[in-house]
Amino acid sequence: MKVHNVEMVISAVRPNQYPEDGFPEFALAGRSNVGKSSFINKMIGRKSLARISSKPGKTQTLNFYKIEEQLFFVDVPGYGYAKVSKTEREAWGKMIEMYFTDREPLKAVVQIVDLRHAPSADDCMMYDFLKHFDIPVIIIATKADKVKKAQWPKQKKLVKTTLDMVPSDPLIVFSSETGMGFDEAWAEIESRM
Repeated sequence: MKVHNVEMVISAVRPNQYPEDGFPEFALAGRSNVGKSSFINKMIGRKSLARISSKPGKTQTLNFYKIEEQLFFVDVPGYGYAKVSKTEREAWGKMIEMYFTDREPLKAVVQIVDLRHAPSADDCMMYDFLKHFDIPVIIIATKADKVKKAQWPKQKKLVKTTLDMVPSDPLIVFSSETGMGFDEAWAEIESRM
């Protein structure tokens, strides 16, 4: 998809704040600091629409980005970040769970993991949650530019095995730096619109 028009529509915390346009939605989930904002910015061809921070836990709302008047990317709070209060984490968890399980226009969750490491316990929990509720998942293994190409098959296998991935779920090796995986990611998203 060629992206020319992107609009940050709303940062929502409650269902009554969600957009009513009816466009297909793709939620972006990943642990704190895994590179969600970099992924979004690369996919929409912007340097800094999604705010990138070295401080984990920056996203605390559901941020709806309208793309080409055709679909929404929904950036959800990063999981697995310990330095926010337990109460705050629980509130985020409820908000995200409600959005994932009740939101009609949600077509898939794009779960972002780091290709360099085995998925964390939180990554596994998120994947299991999505599978339990029959929510389609696209796995993006980011930071591929930081791994030698010869290591990719081994790292991909590690991701698949650790998550206990369903063979039909796509796993896309991605780099926000080089743009690797960009076309594949868009093709996967567009096929579900």
